Order: sequence, then structure tokens, then C-alpha cells
Amino acid sequence: MHELARGLFYAPGFLDRGQQAALLAALREVLRAAPLFAPTMPRTGKKFSVAMSNCGPLGWVSDRDGGYRYQARHPVTGAPWPDIPQIAQDAWRALADHPAPPQACLVNFYAAGARMALHQDRDEADLTAPIVSLSLGDTCLFRFGGSERNGPTQSLKLHSGDALVIGGASRLVFHGVDRILPGSSMLLAEGGRFNLTLRRVTKASVPSTGG
Repeated sequence: MHELARGLFYAPGFLDRGQQAALLAALREVLRAAPLFAPTMPRTGKKFSVAMSNCGPLGWVSDRDGGYRYQARHPVTGAPWPDIPQIAQDAWRALADHPAPPQACLVNFYAAGARMALHQDRDEADLTAPIVSLSLGDTCLFRFGGSERNGPTQSLKLHSGDALVIGGASRLVFHGVDRILPGSSMLLAEGGRFNLTLRRVTKASVPSTGG
């Protein structure tokens, strides 16, 4: 892995082509049970340009009334989120260096023209756990900076199969996606990019060492 900043690691080609195809197939099953939905911004109600879903015990959602939060059920279907695919769980174990398993896997789908403004991931109670990001499909231009919104930023192209670990001193860096590069991958028949981010939401309990 390449350390881009303290605690921010880049693993190019972490998933080979076969693993990407297998994870995509598992993700299609997830989305059959938990279809992509259109989240909206708190207060304004403006729709995100990306479509979202989740898997795992908890899922990240956003709407005008409730704001940013985690919940155990799909906001449209009301059904529990499906399990996190095993390949994604294996990636967490290989990359996260954290004793507890992920509780949420946010799935973002970027169609042509979709983007994600600079933001911090700070809705989790346990900020000692990193976020592990997996890319599938078209290349994107990923932007990251520091802990101040208006600080200097750098850009990096994330290709299908690449992984990022955002943790440690970089756990609260501002980051986002400026654009995707349509046609840069043949993995998704429909084009576009899936991004999976695995997160630990609550603080893991520490077993007693009693004597």
C-alpha cells in the first residue's frame, strides 16, 4: 500500500479482475434485496447526484427530516439490509487493522455526471476504526485534503479494483469525487462506478480481562 498522507493508504489493484467480477455479482444480489434509492440533503431536500444502498446490520441514509444517520432498515422498502458480501468482509480484515468487524457497507453508484462534494465521514461513534473503500467500474477522479474544508487538496485517479483506507490521522479528512471517466472500464455492462465503503459505526466492546 502507498501512504498518501498519515493514515490514508492507497492499494492499487487490490482486487484482481476475477475478484472484481465476483464482488460485482454479489453486489447485484444485494441490490435486488435493497434497491438503490435517491437520498436527499438535510434542510434543503436537494437530491444527491449519486444513488445509494447499503448492506450490513446498519445502513447510512440521508433525508430532509431525519438528516444524516445510520438505521437498520431500507428507507423505501422497510426491509433489513442484506449481509455484507464475503469478499468485502475479507477486504476489511486484510486492510482495516481493526479488531471489530464492519457494521455498514455504503454502496454509492455514480452514473455519468455524478459527483460527491468534499465532505467528512463523521457520523460514526467509533472514529478509531478506519473506512475501507473499494472501487468497481469506471475510473473516478478522487480528491482529498486535510481536516479543514478550505485547505489544499490533491487528486488521485481510482481505478476498478483499487482500495483506499481512510483512518488514523486522516480519519476526518475532507474528500470527494470530482467526476467519473465514462468508458474507462468494461466491468459494468451499464457503465458507471460502484464505490463500497465499509465502516464501523459503534464502539466495539472490550472483553474483560478479569482475574
